[in-house]
Amino acid sequence: METFETLVRAEFAPKNTYLNTASNGLLPARTVTALHEAALLRAEGRPLTELFEDVEACRAAYARLAGVPATRVAVGASVAAHTGVIATSLPAGAEVLTAEDDFTSVLNPFHVRGDLKVRTVPLERIAESVRPGTALVAVSAAQSADGRIADLPALREAARAHGARTYVDFSQAAGWLPMDADAYDYTASVSFKWLMGPHGAAFLVVPEDFGGLTPVLAGWVAAERPWDSCYGPVAELAHSARRFDLTHALFTFSGLRRSLDLIEELGVDAVRAHDVSLADRFRAGLATLGHEPVPAPGSAIVSVPGLGQRQPELGEAGIQVSNRAGNLRAAFHLYNTAADVDRLLDVLAG
Repeated sequence: METFETLVRAEFAPKNTYLNTASNGLLPARTVTALHEAALLRAEGRPLTELFEDVEACRAAYARLAGVPATRVAVGASVAAHTGVIATSLPAGAEVLTAEDDFTSVLNPFHVRGDLKVRTVPLERIAESVRPGTALVAVSAAQSADGRIADLPALREAARAHGARTYVDFSQAAGWLPMDADAYDYTASVSFKWLMGPHGAAFLVVPEDFGGLTPVLAGWVAAERPWDSCYGPVAELAHSARRFDLTHALFTFSGLRRSLDLIEELGVDAVRAHDVSLADRFRAGLATLGHEPVPAPGSAIVSVPGLGQRQPELGEAGIQVSNRAGNLRAAFHLYNTAADVDRLLDVLAG
């Protein structure tokens, strides 16, 4: 019988102590195999039909993780592009409420509009800062810089009370933190972090009625009958969220399909328990060394003020972490072990 441990060990064999999933997740062995096989299809001139099937399999798998029907999931290439579609839907002068120092892809498309009122508050105050006239609240479920988790239930209730729409980026959460995309108007995520896919794929979940969005980036894949819509304007957009699709990076989805399979086999709850227990072990060890991380209870990401400058030293020791604004950021995922945590603590103690 396969267990969490045996499944993970069969898929990963890192050559270093890799604690940087908040930047890029490791690729499972099954994903690497699928990428190689997809490349061979192109190299040998064989039909690519099965690669298009992988796109739809990824859409369905992500929908299951997000808790919505696949008809509400669009696939694209980046969160920034998805944010841009949402930004273009807002009327001039609309107020967008955001969190301080949130990830740029969640914020910048609203700023470059030039005619929106973008208001920024500390993450801890974002729910209480929703007010009459707020059109949209945009926030990451988990902050990229330090792992702080937004109080999404409070945000949802505040937005509903004031008639504001909600947009949540799950890029630093999807794969280890349970999602309930149905609770928000729009949600998005990349796939190359905790979902452990290749670069080049991102998901957007929209309401059944599309939430007032216009598919301004629509090409032939956004048509109800894509292969009949390759020339001239699209006569009939897809009746589902596929109308917001961007041209598919086929190799990426071929690999991603296998990564999403692994997440589903393990279960998000089991992944979360594993990841957070390691993060908590690191927090406890930091306390014994006299360091205090940024408060982020329940997060798989730990950020330690003042230690960012040690990232090069740690890299030379074979430990991969990030330096974010002077903070050392360690991110724990299913392929990490207690030994990885202890090795990091040993080097920091030295």
